[in-house]
Amino acid sequence: MTLDQTLGWIATILFSVMIIPQMIRTLKSRDTKGVSLLLFIIFLLANTIALIYAILIGEQPLIIKYVIAIETTLAYIAIFLYFKMKEKRRSKQHRK
Repeated sequence: MTLDQTLGWIATILFSVMIIPQMIRTLKSRDTKGVSLLLFIIFLLANTIALIYAILIGEQPLIIKYVIAIETTLAYIAIFLYFKMKEKRRSKQHRK
């Protein structure tokens, strides 16, 4: 494997797992305060566009990277929305 391929795969792995620490933190704390949903939506959009580009140029490491990034971003958005809705329900119950 050449240096450029090695660096490409290392970057692919790092970019692919970068959301996981935030996922773990949110799951442990059950708190979404301080997290910007807009950031994740923009990140999802950027990765979707980049995936289309990677498919068009036929770059396998990039395709894998963007697919994994899209999957982890969608998973985080689902986690975010779940806890956000839970917080809203809790605050409505406290108001009653």
